[in-house]
Amino acid sequence: MEFEIKVLSDSDKTQNSTSAELIFRKDKQLTDVGLNGESVVSKAQNDAEHRLHKQRMQDRKERSRIVLWRKPYTTLQYFIQETFVLFKDYSIRTWKSWRTVMLMTFVLLGFVLVYNVNGFHQKHVASAKKTVLWCLYWIGLGILSSVGLGTGLHTFLLYLGPHIAAVTLAAFECMSVDFPEPPYPDDIICPSQVGTKMTLWTIMSKVRLEAMMWGAGTALGELPPYFMARAARLSGQDLEDENLEDELEELEELIQEKKTHPQEMSFLEKAKLGVHNLVQRVGFLGILLCASIPNPLFDLAGITCGHFLVPFWTFFGATLLGKAVIKMHIQKLFVIFVFSEHHVEQLVHLIGALPYYGKSLQTPFSEYLEKQKTKLHHKPGVGAASEPSWLSWIFEKVVIIMVIYFVLSIINSMAQSYHKRLCKLKEEDQKLRD
Repeated sequence: MEFEIKVLSDSDKTQNSTSAELIFRKDKQLTDVGLNGESVVSKAQNDAEHRLHKQRMQDRKERSRIVLWRKPYTTLQYFIQETFVLFKDYSIRTWKSWRTVMLMTFVLLGFVLVYNVNGFHQKHVASAKKTVLWCLYWIGLGILSSVGLGTGLHTFLLYLGPHIAAVTLAAFECMSVDFPEPPYPDDIICPSQVGTKMTLWTIMSKVRLEAMMWGAGTALGELPPYFMARAARLSGQDLEDENLEDELEELEELIQEKKTHPQEMSFLEKAKLGVHNLVQRVGFLGILLCASIPNPLFDLAGITCGHFLVPFWTFFGATLLGKAVIKMHIQKLFVIFVFSEHHVEQLVHLIGALPYYGKSLQTPFSEYLEKQKTKLHHKPGVGAASEPSWLSWIFEKVVIIMVIYFVLSIINSMAQSYHKRLCKLKEEDQKLRD
């Protein structure tokens, strides 16, 4: 075997070192270009995100001004357009679920047939109709009370509370809750046979059905925030409802603020964060606890449960049990206790003890109570003489004002939803251009 050893000359060594140096410089230049390119892309992305965030803040500020008392024409225009968009969306969903629609149509036709055919079953149909309509009435009022993240119609103060108070006053006056039906529940008249004593539990059993149905309605009204937050988390998109998105962003900011500056948090912020932590860590019992007490922050529980993908029956079961059973018995017991006969008399006496205007304020309250007691003892079928009272007049006007405000808030909310649709379309066009 022979080995050939080749000795390089000085010129060859110089040439090889020069080539290696050129290759090293070229590689270094390519590396620098790659790093500079990545930094340029990253900077461009940051600038785009900054512009998008700034634009969203401007859109949100502009959207907050779209209300009837500031921009009536624009608000009404957007409200009508949003109505058409929702009608189109729900029509498409109904068409896609045609099997369910057909099944419900056949069931409804069956009920109509049973209702209109004469027979021995008609007395049971009439009784079932009365009970079903009574339950649906209170369920609907409960939904109106809890829907809308605090902007709902306060139907407990306007309807259920006064109904329980009227039954309580009548029960202590008549010493019975066996009011003639009809006219009850439209009108309350003392029965011919009265008892000797009245207890809180007897009155609670009298109003239990309407109270529980109202509580079930409030539980149903908590479902939209849950479903919207859950759908947004699963799809990875932003929440369609502006209020829900604000609540979720505020909650995330509170979580960060607790880590950095816990001593600067206000009581309300700590309460919101406490509801979030309770629901997230304790689960069913935490939701049950939040739903069982009068809690204006319970909307956060629905948003939290939807965002963290809490199972539906865990959330709704705890909410239904808390609101329709536990909370309603607490509220019902409170109203019955306050409007018991001796408590009402003590309240009227305390009003008269007020300085300067006590006697003038006591007189209309006393007269109103006496008229209500007299009205309870008129015979069925005989119209009771009703004189106008300024207390009832004020209550009617308060109800009208609150209903009008509720309708206006719906119009404003739908108009702002349409504005957000326009802003999303504008963002998508801008992304395509970039």
